Amino acid sequence: MCALTKRTTIYLDPAMHRALQHKALETSRSLSDLVNDAVRNTLAEDAEDLAAFDERVNEPLVTYESLLKELKADGRL
Repeated sequence: MCALTKRTTIYLDPAMHRALQHKALETSRSLSDLVNDAVRNTLAEDAEDLAAFDERVNEPLVTYESLLKELKADGRL
């Protein structure tokens, strides 16, 4: 384990813990590696979502009602 890692305690559902143990054994990886990868992937997805919001910040707002009206007018609803 890297000296730059931080130790923490997390509480997992017993079935989730068992599934992670099996995955760790099957992939020859540690539980910590699996959890770190899952958290890293989740944070990356969040960063992508935030970037997409930033790109669209200047787009005009569309109300739900106007969107429904447009879809109906186009025959898509």
